[in-house]
Amino acid sequence: MLACKMKPLPFNLCNPKKRPAIINRSYALLHSIAATSLIFYRVSSLLHSRPSLPHLLMFASELILSLLWLLNQAYLWRPVSRKTFPERLLQEKGEELPGIDVFICTADPKKEPPLEVMNTVLSAMALDYPIGKLSVYVSDDGGSSSTLHAMREAWKFGRSWLPFCTRFGIKTRCPKAYFSRYEDDLGEKGYHEEKEKIKLRVSSMISNSPYILVLDCDMRCNDPTSALQAMCFHLDPRISSNLAFVQFPQKFHNLSTMDIYDGQLRSVFLVKWPGMDGLQGPMLSGTGFYMKRKALYGDIVQEDTDPIQLKQYLGPSNELVKSLHRSNHHNSVNNMDSPSRLLEETRNLASCTYEKETQWGKQVGFLYNSVVEDYLTGFILHCKGWNSLFCDPPRPAFLGTATTKLNDTLLQGARWNCGVLQVALSRFSPLIYGLSRMSLLQTMCYAHLSLQPLYSLPMWCLATIPQLCLLNAIPLYPKVSDSWFMIYSYIFIMSQLKHLEEVLSTGDPMWTWWNEERIWMMKSVTSYSIGSLNAVLKFFGLREANFVPTNKVADDEQVTFYQKGIFNFQASTIVLAPLVTLVSLNMISFAGGLARIIIKGSNWNEMFGQIFLSFFILMVHFPIVEGMMFRKDKGRIPPSVTLFSLALSTSFLCLGSLILMP
Repeated sequence: MLACKMKPLPFNLCNPKKRPAIINRSYALLHSIAATSLIFYRVSSLLHSRPSLPHLLMFASELILSLLWLLNQAYLWRPVSRKTFPERLLQEKGEELPGIDVFICTADPKKEPPLEVMNTVLSAMALDYPIGKLSVYVSDDGGSSSTLHAMREAWKFGRSWLPFCTRFGIKTRCPKAYFSRYEDDLGEKGYHEEKEKIKLRVSSMISNSPYILVLDCDMRCNDPTSALQAMCFHLDPRISSNLAFVQFPQKFHNLSTMDIYDGQLRSVFLVKWPGMDGLQGPMLSGTGFYMKRKALYGDIVQEDTDPIQLKQYLGPSNELVKSLHRSNHHNSVNNMDSPSRLLEETRNLASCTYEKETQWGKQVGFLYNSVVEDYLTGFILHCKGWNSLFCDPPRPAFLGTATTKLNDTLLQGARWNCGVLQVALSRFSPLIYGLSRMSLLQTMCYAHLSLQPLYSLPMWCLATIPQLCLLNAIPLYPKVSDSWFMIYSYIFIMSQLKHLEEVLSTGDPMWTWWNEERIWMMKSVTSYSIGSLNAVLKFFGLREANFVPTNKVADDEQVTFYQKGIFNFQASTIVLAPLVTLVSLNMISFAGGLARIIIKGSNWNEMFGQIFLSFFILMVHFPIVEGMMFRKDKGRIPPSVTLFSLALSTSFLCLGSLILMP
């Protein structure tokens, strides 16, 4: 067997094959009953009394949360994990292995330092793969001369670095990572000399390898056998015919112990993607995947395809059309007439205007209808009947750089959520376009991610409406003595316990649960809200969606805060103000509601749910309270933002009270 051994995720040492399905499906059944009961209670309450705006908003919020919860269950229905045996593949195939083109993408040398790009390039060049079967390309959207210089230096350094790795069997083949742990006088000297010097479509015509590896500029190759592992799946005759790509998880070398910003994206790569692997396969994740070139080009490249029709899709380059008609042999460029002609063609293909008036990016290659082209491209591939696989080996195949600042984390999330909601608002909306083309569960997974920005609506309602009504003695939840209150309590408690069980089952400590609760709420009111607004403005043509690279440069102060698990609130006001405003509002409502009950003798039985909600929000967001009131370091929340947010929250409560008064 070349490719893989499949087994359920090991949630339990005693019975790893059955417990995941039993736990997840039992929880889903009980939670569905509770959610249905809750909806029945809300509907009956609204029918038997005159509905008020707060009650209608709470009902809408609960419906949205129930829908998103239901869609999320598809990830948990059939999780699997896979193991590869690359040594068997190497023994049986050897020099017969197909070629691989590696694409390393960068855009801004200020946010993505050329030295990091150089390290990624060298680690990719050092992959454990037959000589002559690997081609490495760097795509620099910024056209930076410093990046070009770094690539020249990487080529020079690689002439000694690659033989060194092969000779001594080194697995950590990124120079920066290697020399941070080991000392080798000659090698380290050479690397630091290069470091001081630095302080495409084109592959279709040059190498035309049948498989493609795509990497972010900071996502270095950590396991040199990743190419062989991917080929174990791609060359397995049982699954290779409809296998589009093999996705590896994104893992990071700079995560702190606390990981306060959820940089590891635990839920995605340890729960959701293994869950989709049991369906039609995981979503395309932007980096760390081995793609079959044929899956990207589809059926347009056939021997009998009209060249004129091909040019409508691929552009006017005759050489590109010729190369795609040739069989997928490595170094197809050998048929070119001269190096000068090759250079001229590559410049033409690499230009920004080449694909104008073609179908490239719309029906061929990576689809650019959204700022998250990976999500849309993977979705369309699955709709066309292609499958994917998830490979998560014990040694991380790739290691990148996680965000270490709150501002970067939330703005990165805003870009992602803008992109997926763009897809949801387009003709490719998963619940419409995907339902007739994929399985129901696979469609639910894509729909959940595309509608994820909608979490912002119920989160804003839950953080403001109950608090406003608390100050005005308007109950929104059943009495504590009412049996319906038990339904609310059950849903809240079981949701938290299920999240905690999931965290512990993936090997993470308990504080990961609390950190994820906090950062999810923060993203809901900032990243999801900003992303939703940008997507809606783009939908109505009022704003053009743009791609802003995540900052990969961190100063010493920023890293110190992150490593100590201390939030760094040096962020833009547009990010901080919503968070501080909501926390301020909950502080006021909690104190005012508690005082009303104690002093005026308001009914504790009716208002307990709203008091507890404000208290829970304050506990989860205690770092914000601390940053507002107690911290004096540079990472605190600026007093100007605190005062501005207090004014906003007070104005909202005053205006809302006037509206709610009979």
